[in-house]
Amino acid sequence: MDAKLVNPIIDAFMEVMPQMGFPLPRRLRVYLQDRNVISNGVTVTVGFTKQMHGKVIYNMSEDTAKFIASTMMMGVPVTKFGDLVQSAIREMCNMLTARAATNFTLLGVDVDITTPSLVIGEDITTRISDTHYLNVEMALGEHRIDIALSVDYTF
Repeated sequence: MDAKLVNPIIDAFMEVMPQMGFPLPRRLRVYLQDRNVISNGVTVTVGFTKQMHGKVIYNMSEDTAKFIASTMMMGVPVTKFGDLVQSAIREMCNMLTARAATNFTLLGVDVDITTPSLVIGEDITTRISDTHYLNVEMALGEHRIDIALSVDYTF
């Protein structure tokens, strides 16, 4: 996988999150991982189609997911990880990936995204690649979101 394909994902995160009322995100590090994503508690998977095939997985703790949902709901306290919170997390990941798809289109890559799917539970393994994938650690204040990316593209 071409490492330059991670920039549209990072740029989307940096653009969208402050618009939604989050603190300015920080990129912590980018590194290669082998095949599987191990859940930190909440994972959302969104696929890419058309010229780009693969997926992006947003991986976070349940506390981070609650923080995100609370911020999206104008500071309403979130104590339970119920349907409303799950919907907010899926929608955030949908907005991030849609913005990334727009960024890819600006690079000349025709791409579409799939509906986000959410999985709850720690230490759940999701195979994202047969070889390696890129993992991007992003910080929102004291909260961390890992973004796993594995894509193939044809021009």
